[in-house]
Amino acid sequence: MSLSTKRIMIVDDHPSTRDGLITRVALEPDLEVVGEASDVNEAIAVIGEVRPDLAVIDVSLKSTSGIDLIKAVKERYPHVKMLVWSMYDESLYAERALRAGAMGYINKQQVTDTIIDAIRTILGGELFLSKELSAKMLHRVIAGKKSVPVSPVDSLSDRELETFRLIGQGMATKEIAKAMCLSPKTIETYRARIKEKLQLDDTSLLTREATQWVLENG
Repeated sequence: MSLSTKRIMIVDDHPSTRDGLITRVALEPDLEVVGEASDVNEAIAVIGEVRPDLAVIDVSLKSTSGIDLIKAVKERYPHVKMLVWSMYDESLYAERALRAGAMGYINKQQVTDTIIDAIRTILGGELFLSKELSAKMLHRVIAGKKSVPVSPVDSLSDRELETFRLIGQGMATKEIAKAMCLSPKTIETYRARIKEKLQLDDTSLLTREATQWVLENG
């Protein structure tokens, strides 16, 4: 490894996806994968051990949202740059990821060469965003956030959105609480807030809306 080689870590809960990205990154002489993880706790431990220059993080992990991991890494290891690589459309999670501390967002459906460009861009200290997202964010700055229409789901906090997603995957309150490392009471509070924000009268409507959202967004 040369002195200019950058250290990369991959965080994704699908082994085949991690292996594929590791293989692609290994083709680059200036990049080296030094660690991998499948969930938040493992990722924090490995990052502390290998101290990568950049972590590629999936939004959807086994234990909880990658957004929580991004926040934790930013707090504990502020030198580590982060790129989100996700199956979800950027309109759903990109701005949340950037607010949490990531420097870029890329959809998994894009060609693998694009993620190499994204990695190098972020390592160079610049944000990596699509033209569409850049235009959207600029429009919000110019017009003022309140004047830009948003969907009711956009009004959910990061934790509420994660709860909503897990409800849509068919998980019960206790299962969600375990996955998110929170108490069932806290999850019930999130469920109540979600129903209020989405103007849903009962639990069955919440489950239906969440299931439909997961079906439409992956």
